[in-house]
Amino acid sequence: MRYLFEEYELDSGRRELYRDSSVVALTPQAFDLLDYLIRNRERVVSKDELITAIWKGRCVSEAALTTRLNAARSAIGDSGEDQHLIKTLPKKGYRFIGTVQEAHGASMAVADSQRTTPKNDLQLPDKPSLAVLPFTNLSSDPEQEYFADGMVEDIITGLSRSKSLFVIARQSTFTYKGKAIDIRQVGGELGVRYVLEGSVRKFGDRVRISGQLIEATTGANLWADRFDSQLSDIFDLQDQVTSSVLGALFPQLERAEIERAQRKPTENLHAYDYYLRALSSFYQFTREQNIEALRLTRHAVEIDPGLAAAYALGAYCYVQRKIFGWTTDADQDLNDTRRLARRAIELGGDDPTVLVRAGQAMAAVLYELDDGAALVSRALELNPNLAIARYTVGWEHIRRGDIDAGLREFYAGERLSPMDPFLFFMQTGIASAHFLIGRYEEGSLWAKLAVLNRPNYLNAQFILAACQAMSGRIDEARMFGARLMEARPALRASTIAHKFARIYRPEHLEMIGRACRIMGVPP
Repeated sequence: MRYLFEEYELDSGRRELYRDSSVVALTPQAFDLLDYLIRNRERVVSKDELITAIWKGRCVSEAALTTRLNAARSAIGDSGEDQHLIKTLPKKGYRFIGTVQEAHGASMAVADSQRTTPKNDLQLPDKPSLAVLPFTNLSSDPEQEYFADGMVEDIITGLSRSKSLFVIARQSTFTYKGKAIDIRQVGGELGVRYVLEGSVRKFGDRVRISGQLIEATTGANLWADRFDSQLSDIFDLQDQVTSSVLGALFPQLERAEIERAQRKPTENLHAYDYYLRALSSFYQFTREQNIEALRLTRHAVEIDPGLAAAYALGAYCYVQRKIFGWTTDADQDLNDTRRLARRAIELGGDDPTVLVRAGQAMAAVLYELDDGAALVSRALELNPNLAIARYTVGWEHIRRGDIDAGLREFYAGERLSPMDPFLFFMQTGIASAHFLIGRYEEGSLWAKLAVLNRPNYLNAQFILAACQAMSGRIDEARMFGARLMEARPALRASTIAHKFARIYRPEHLEMIGRACRIMGVPP
């Protein structure tokens, strides 16, 4: 179905928005929002309905909805002030009020694009594929040209460390240097789904680097950011920007790939698509979706028995079961985790993501703490920009009693991936670190953030209650303790001590025991 309004055409089948036969850049969620409003243009759509339809019931902020709404309005020449196409009705919701014509069949815009598409386009690989184009030097200083080129080389090298990415070599991408290019043409000629482009501008003793990630097949802008810094140490700045770009790109590419796989018909799914759908289910952080994620990873390895990422994600699902309290058969979980983690390591021992997931499974489920830590450390050596590896190493430092080192890793992970799905894991780690060194107020603040991000993660609730208990807020501590007991009726101080005995030092266990008594956890 195609929807025609004003000079625009929304093609729901191809998931593209056109203006006078030219593709308008639009992120997947903004497209979904616009598509949903147009389909339901006969009525007012509430905020809750939009969130359910676009985010599939996931907990998102009103700011996220507003951002996508503004993006959709901007793409069709509307604004929050004009509202001549998308109308906001206070306390009710939103409605598309433009005049719409429906049409079937291929659009003229698609026909035009097909006629001009080069015949030598390469087939896309069955994993995220990316080309990093030379950054444009917007400065008059030719020295910045070398700086920009060096940074792009570092970004390509960093991305190439991940075995789950297909990255075009520098020699190919630099053939586009200094040329006026069309992103979709570049994507076709290099055979990639995503293109990263950027620019460098020097002003005085400062430099600004801007970058954006574009889906080459549609021209949609998926991510954009800029970095400003002093120019005193240009090489230090280059490392800093490279690290920030890499840390931001990995989760963005992952999200884009998941959304792409979810749009595919089930009869066309391959092993990697099943893996991506499993990853999407995993990130729902619910018991039901954990079961679904495991089911999908089994489909993936049935089709491709050599897909290390699917085995590692399967093992990771058992980590999630463990930390969220969803385990029903501990012995079976142990056996399955051991089998999946070992197979993942055999197949993907040089893939940082595989190593960190297998390492966490060995530590959290099998309690093979040293072996698990060694795998995560190896992952961090291969990819220093992997945020989840930073978080895990942070927890390992806490286990060994080096609180300051743990905090450094947590903060580094947050800087690398500030929108990471595991942000609650990092926040709980920081809260725990502050608790163990007696900074209970700071610990409470971080624990509250973790609880807000992931309300069903009881470890965050426990640390929050413990911080409140040790800071003298007895009533609040007992209130949170009561909530924990309601969620886990079998919870006992002795079982907590037994669980933490392998993780925390004796003096830390004593603090946890005192907090348990204050918050009212039975012995």
